[in-house]
Amino acid sequence: MYRSARNAWRLLRIARTLARHDALFPIERAGVAPFLVRVAKALWKRDLPGRPGQRLAAALEALGPSFIKLGQMLSTRPDLMGEEAANDLAGLRDHLPPFETAVARATIERELGGPLEKFFLRFDDKAVAAASIAQVHFAATSDGHEVAVKVLRPGIEDAFKRDIELFYWCAEMLERLLPEFRRLKPYEVVRTFEESVEMEMDLRMEASAAVELGENFAGDPGFRVPRIDWERTARRVLTLERVRGIAIDRREELIAAGHDPDAILANAAAAFFNQVFRDGFFHADQHPGNCFVEADGHICAIDFGIMGRLDRDHRYYLADMLMGFLRRDYETVAEVHFRAGFVPAHKSKAAFTQALRAIAEPIMDKPLHEISVARLLGLLFEVTETFEMETQPQLLLLQKTMLVTEGVGRRLNPKVNMWSMARPLIESWMREHRGPEARIRAAVRHGFETLEKLPQLVGRLDEAVASLGSAPGTAPSPRRYAHPPPRRHARVWPLWAAIAALAVAVLLVAVF
Repeated sequence: MYRSARNAWRLLRIARTLARHDALFPIERAGVAPFLVRVAKALWKRDLPGRPGQRLAAALEALGPSFIKLGQMLSTRPDLMGEEAANDLAGLRDHLPPFETAVARATIERELGGPLEKFFLRFDDKAVAAASIAQVHFAATSDGHEVAVKVLRPGIEDAFKRDIELFYWCAEMLERLLPEFRRLKPYEVVRTFEESVEMEMDLRMEASAAVELGENFAGDPGFRVPRIDWERTARRVLTLERVRGIAIDRREELIAAGHDPDAILANAAAAFFNQVFRDGFFHADQHPGNCFVEADGHICAIDFGIMGRLDRDHRYYLADMLMGFLRRDYETVAEVHFRAGFVPAHKSKAAFTQALRAIAEPIMDKPLHEISVARLLGLLFEVTETFEMETQPQLLLLQKTMLVTEGVGRRLNPKVNMWSMARPLIESWMREHRGPEARIRAAVRHGFETLEKLPQLVGRLDEAVASLGSAPGTAPSPRRYAHPPPRRHARVWPLWAAIAALAVAVLLVAVF
């Protein structure tokens, strides 16, 4: 009771902030707490200019760090927010005033277990960046390396914990009062958000993500990741190599420095493709402020707090879907969705194919350089309600990343489509992983996996057959037999023969 009263009071204060920014539309659209909306409108509503999504972004900034992060996550949910509002939230700025340098110094000394001078020859008091979770200072290590030091905000964990509790309460109320919203998985959305923020608030996890991404691109001529200084990294402190370069979207500065924007765009397209398809592990916050072009032309990424993963099946789905769209083969795209289980089997495949055509044709009819795959995916998510498609959080995160990446590509060269650059890579990957030879390899692999499980399976069947020879709870008396009873394994030799024949059949089918 106390929890509900506390959260209801907080919700009223949030409604006041939303009303003052004329941004109550998410609560109104959900149909939750209409009385609360009426009260907020009557007491605090102001008519302000701008699109609803822009006003909502301003309100979330005013509500603080947790809500800024929530807005950034909602920017990946056009199915919840609508495409326009989701795009407006994608521009939500995660900038806050820096906290005191003395606090940053004290945090570093406490986390690293010694005075600052033991670890750093120089430490710049002025923060070069300050966001909702952490801020960054430039420094030089005691052995002379130039580094960037990221330090968590004081008390940020407790603040997020309070807000997460409120978000869970709201999700529970939404699912209880409006069952039709369960398809959108609001509770799972909050859980995903919580997991993401918890990862961001343990800077060792960010360091680990950076190392994994760097290992994936070891030896790559166009993309790299800064080195992590593990000796000066802890839960609330991250130290990594300082990156010097030009932000990837500053075309004129890049040209003045002697770089070819088209070559940079090709590198960016290849890096994105390799992250998503080759590795299934991608940088999910790759806005221009997190990507720099170094003097040698390498693209260097920073800030690895938000990363995405795609398992093999989702990568296959994505590749099949993208190639189907690019070939305007909407029946194949529909089949991909039904085969993956994203669209329930009782829905009409013909109607879904028609919906895909209606979504894609206005985009595919544009000149090549104006085609947006991210917008295509965003429109696809908008028909989820009609076809009872369940939310796929990892694909929503990827869609947001695509949107940002496309924007960077257009600033580098508005006449070139980065997906056309990546298409040969996609087609080559498709031949390797989705062609006839790949399917044979997969079948053979599956056959061997089945064979590896056979001894365990046979053992269980043997025990089951043996147990049939005696009543439950009894055992045959040895005095009845002049000789020991035959081994029961001999009675199941037909089972062994059948399983062996099955194994041979599996391998033959896989090969031929």
